[in-house]
Amino acid sequence: MSYKQVIAKSKKYVRIGLTSLAMFQFSLGGPLAGSAQAQQNNDGDTKTPIKHVIVIIGENRSFDHVYATYQPAVGEKVHNLLSEGIINADGTPGPNFSTATAFHATDKQPNPFLLSPMNKSLYPVLPTPLTAGAPTDPPVATVAEAAKDETALPGNYVKFLTTGGTGLPKFSPDTRIPEVFNLQPGPFQLSNGMPYDSYTASPVHRFYQMWQQLDCNIEYATESNPSGCKADLFPWVEITIGAGSNGSPVPSPFTEETTGEGSAAMGFYNVQNGDAPYMLQLAQQYTLDDNFHQSIMGGTGANHIALGFGDAIYFSDSNGNPATPPENITVWKGTPDAGVVNEIEDPDPAANSNNWYTEDGYGGGGYGSPVSGGGSYVNCSDITQPGIPAVLEYLSKLPYQVNPNCDPNHYYLVNNYNPGYFGDGSNAYTDHFVYNTPFTIPGTTVRSIGDELLEANISWKYYGDQWDRYLKDKYQLNYGDFGTESDEYCNICNPFQYSTSIMTNAAVRTAHLQDTTNLYQDIKKGTLPAVSFVKPSGFVDGHPASSKLDLFEGFVKKIVDAVQANPTLWQDTAIFVTFDEGGGYYDSGYVQPLDFFGDGTRIPLLVISPFTQGGHVSHLYGDHVSILKFVERNWGLGPITKRSRDNFPNPKVIGNNPYVPTNSPALSDLFEMFNFKTSTDAATGSSGGK
Repeated sequence: MSYKQVIAKSKKYVRIGLTSLAMFQFSLGGPLAGSAQAQQNNDGDTKTPIKHVIVIIGENRSFDHVYATYQPAVGEKVHNLLSEGIINADGTPGPNFSTATAFHATDKQPNPFLLSPMNKSLYPVLPTPLTAGAPTDPPVATVAEAAKDETALPGNYVKFLTTGGTGLPKFSPDTRIPEVFNLQPGPFQLSNGMPYDSYTASPVHRFYQMWQQLDCNIEYATESNPSGCKADLFPWVEITIGAGSNGSPVPSPFTEETTGEGSAAMGFYNVQNGDAPYMLQLAQQYTLDDNFHQSIMGGTGANHIALGFGDAIYFSDSNGNPATPPENITVWKGTPDAGVVNEIEDPDPAANSNNWYTEDGYGGGGYGSPVSGGGSYVNCSDITQPGIPAVLEYLSKLPYQVNPNCDPNHYYLVNNYNPGYFGDGSNAYTDHFVYNTPFTIPGTTVRSIGDELLEANISWKYYGDQWDRYLKDKYQLNYGDFGTESDEYCNICNPFQYSTSIMTNAAVRTAHLQDTTNLYQDIKKGTLPAVSFVKPSGFVDGHPASSKLDLFEGFVKKIVDAVQANPTLWQDTAIFVTFDEGGGYYDSGYVQPLDFFGDGTRIPLLVISPFTQGGHVSHLYGDHVSILKFVERNWGLGPITKRSRDNFPNPKVIGNNPYVPTNSPALSDLFEMFNFKTSTDAATGSSGGK
């Protein structure tokens, strides 16, 4: 996710955000949509005992990265590195290690962008994993300093803000890993040489990068993997292009360390050795999904948009009509940031390079210097545009029919751009203040889950950690390492900040977008809305390099403990805990292509509820939009739009492979993760069986 990387470059950065979602315009009509009375009318009208849904979204962890060695309860099965024989329980290479090995390849001119590059050869040893942007020292010096400012962690987790620095220079070999210069070319255990409580590198995972990492080719298809995605190019993509070129020529000299990442993508944790203890506890006590995926190839912005809209969004004009983004033109004329940008993706290999994309990046410059680059939009309806033919040709060869879902002349945002509105509802796209950024998508008129819930008089809120500070400092100029001036609110993570209907209505905006401090109060008072989306701050969201998984565990634990401390609330609540995307970490699971935009790798999903106890592992195929499908089925709602993914049917499976739907494209509504016939003991929080 880019905003972490850019913070390291500029303390005054306003995070590069999501997209431009095309939004359906509608009249709020009737009672004021922000009023509690209007909102709560239909909260209790559900198909199940679940009256409250809480969705907690962490950052950048694949399923195998977290649960590589998880062993489920007797009678349950799981697909992970251990069960597949790729590794042993101690994290060492297993008998089937060769099925997860990493290859290098070739994608050079005159070839265009190749989804499945040529001339693949096994790495003799894994390219050296680097520290990338992981901090040499922890972000906070003392526990007292951390406790003074941190509201999102239980008391015994605050100390982890003061520990875990690498002790090494950034972008250097990560010598905390044993045999770092001589690793076998496949997955390796991170905590074999470093404590679980350590800051680590953040692998690359932009849109076209992730397509290449998965190496999808119908010639590789098998009965158990009909999409033919081998996932064997993760380190090669890290090394050859990294987080993008922004139109710059290939650096010279170019080595395996030029992009600063190495093979960070192949690292995993070992829950059998004490890693991720709370994630392990939740899996053992409630329900885990081992076939849940990120919705969009790529990073944070696009996947949070999918969670809010069930779809990708696109660049539009002031009336919400599809338009062409800036390409090779000067923007922000008359300001210090004026410069030539190219906001349309071009992943074709640049001259004299092997896979160095011609135009791809978060956008260079800004904040007082000329801007450049920024390729993040695609018009996937245009077969003549770079990168498009490779994906469409692959989709056309799949054994089931796939609609790319690319409307004509729509430029969809597939990487991180700032949302079109600031938290106060002001227009971020037209704001040319020097500490804003031109890499911002205009507000969208596409209909969101928020709009759908408003129309149905069902209450909802988006709780963003540090939202209140962000309202007072919309440019986040007071960003500090920590303390009273820290400002780690994630604007690109809030799908509703892209929405014109929500952000330009003050009553709706103020009623439904709030800080996590309000979440804790609502839980305690029993005033929680029917549907809650919860996002941690950048310090505690679990994002590699800028955060740690144990900090996200603490964030989740505080919410779960608070809900369970309110017995009335707990007895009718389902807490969904997941991640925005896999963060570029390797994963061995099946990937079902649904359209041009994804799906991507597996990510963890836990459902914590009185109705999901017993350590069950669900296998039906799902992604972020499955959570929307659960909400819609539970409250009797329809799909968000005619093209959103919540129109897909639930998966059907035949035979012994529960992971591959026989009616693709298909997405679960997650009802199979629940047992609504569970014993009455469940409502008290006991661990009755499923």
